[in-house]
Amino acid sequence: MATLIGERHSQAIWRDYLELTKPKVVVLMLITSLVGMFLATRAGVPWTVLVFGNLGIALCAGGAAAVNHVVDRRIDAVMARTHKRPLAEGRVSPAAALTFALALAVAGQALLLAFTNPLTAWLTLASLLGYAVIYTGFLKRATPQNIVIGGLAGAAPPLLGWVAATGHVSAEPLLLVLIIFAWTPPHFWALAIHRKEEYAKADIPMLPVTHGEHYTKIHILLYTLVLLAVSLMPFVIQMSGLLYLVCALVLGARFLQWAVVLYRGSRPHAAINTFKYSIWYLFLLFIALLVDHYLLLSL
Repeated sequence: MATLIGERHSQAIWRDYLELTKPKVVVLMLITSLVGMFLATRAGVPWTVLVFGNLGIALCAGGAAAVNHVVDRRIDAVMARTHKRPLAEGRVSPAAALTFALALAVAGQALLLAFTNPLTAWLTLASLLGYAVIYTGFLKRATPQNIVIGGLAGAAPPLLGWVAATGHVSAEPLLLVLIIFAWTPPHFWALAIHRKEEYAKADIPMLPVTHGEHYTKIHILLYTLVLLAVSLMPFVIQMSGLLYLVCALVLGARFLQWAVVLYRGSRPHAAINTFKYSIWYLFLLFIALLVDHYLLLSL
């Protein structure tokens, strides 16, 4: 019996530390990083870069997420969506979480320096600091435009993947960054509308709290239009072909439809459904880029 209890306790601790890394968010980031790598070269990505480059990026992203848990632990404790997080419930101490975050970041940087190139390591470090320090530590509590300004850090993974494979920055990965940058506000503001009361209770100046839902819905609609236009740019600059164009138009039209539904208030739970669709949108858009890329290579 004692052994069984010990095993359960160990499993709970392992899950707590895994939760600190926000694994679902990191997986989506890695998908965009992988696409950036594969789009960067026609010759194929070396397996060391593919495996250890993405592992390094994932570790750094997990470290930044753990810092976010530490900084937001008091906010998390009063929000229904986050009150069961490890630090909010006291299952992991702030000191232990910060030590864990530092270990992840150092390991990630070491892998990037050893198996990719210094530019990838520096850009990943900048992204880590942008999210963990600038956004989480300052912007989140300072301005209702927090997610717009801070979104740049979260938009970096396709650039990191591209640079890991090539060693240099070019226009194409910056366009991929721009797509995620434009996607972030309608994605996150839809969730903020759904959780408006919780953000108000936690005294976080999210746009629906400071300017109201109607104002936020207008901005979601406008940013979705911007996103639709930006998502067509890979075809315009001949980075992608007709398959991607069709997918971008279909996926973007559906996102725009959800934004209109949210604006009109014509369906219950429109905000959370818009948020959920936005995740699938980004995933499918980048998969379409990848499939289109290899289709063009085969022609």
